[in-house]
Amino acid sequence: MGKSSVVRCPLSVVRTNGRWTLATDQRQLTTDGSSEVNMNKPPPLKADIQLLPDATALYRAATDEFARAAVEAVRAKGSFTVALSGGSTPAGMYSLLANDPAFRDQVPWDKAHFFWGDERHVPPDHQDSNYRVAQEALLSKVNVPADHVWRIKGEYEDAKKAADEYEKNLRNRFKLKQGQFPRFDLILLGMGPEGHTASLFPGTSALHEHKRLVISTWVGKLFADRITLTAPVLNHAARVIFLIQGEEKAPALKAVLEGPYEPDQLPAQLIRPPRGKLLWLIEQAAGRLLKDRN
Repeated sequence: MGKSSVVRCPLSVVRTNGRWTLATDQRQLTTDGSSEVNMNKPPPLKADIQLLPDATALYRAATDEFARAAVEAVRAKGSFTVALSGGSTPAGMYSLLANDPAFRDQVPWDKAHFFWGDERHVPPDHQDSNYRVAQEALLSKVNVPADHVWRIKGEYEDAKKAADEYEKNLRNRFKLKQGQFPRFDLILLGMGPEGHTASLFPGTSALHEHKRLVISTWVGKLFADRITLTAPVLNHAARVIFLIQGEEKAPALKAVLEGPYEPDQLPAQLIRPPRGKLLWLIEQAAGRLLKDRN
């Protein structure tokens, strides 16, 4: 295998009509087009950052992006693959997708395949299940074929078994060869108040996984296992959208977007797809500490 080429780019910050585009100082992209997560030398962060006045505006913007991604993917290749996130913020978007005909009727549901970016180590009917959030707010209300819903089996006693099975499912569904990563049309992500995303938590070994698609990870602060897609999978997507809501996220958000590159402390900094679009949709309260936010 030949040596990887490295391209370095200067820092730039551009704001146009209330939107910012940022680029970090270094990029690492291999000559074969695959991305490498480098914990010391960050690839460029080129992101569209939108501040929305309230939760309603955030949900509508996210729903519009979801519908657009679905339509474009089906038009281009006949199917749409999306990895969902859990929590209250995407639930607002799911509800709008399911109940507002202006959005619901745009999405070719029979061509959509639903996956999850991470899952708690709980059964699917548990109140903490990410699958349950999406099932109740969205999937039970639209016409999605049952075999198009690919949930993580969080009910398994062994979280590693759940991760291994999900990786196998991804490899089969995306017809992957050894060393390849799936290219989702869209991945939805949130961010915790300490900077975690999916189930990539600060200080955990999951942050340094470069080969696996899915892993189980022990999160000591929660005294629980999680199952999560790895950073290389997230960075291989065609589109990644962060949905950020809540004033308590403001300090971490400022650190992730404007602070030094410290992904061991702020795992959300790992997500910067070299061949995909990255969009941050941020409620005004969550973005209150960002520069030039008004």
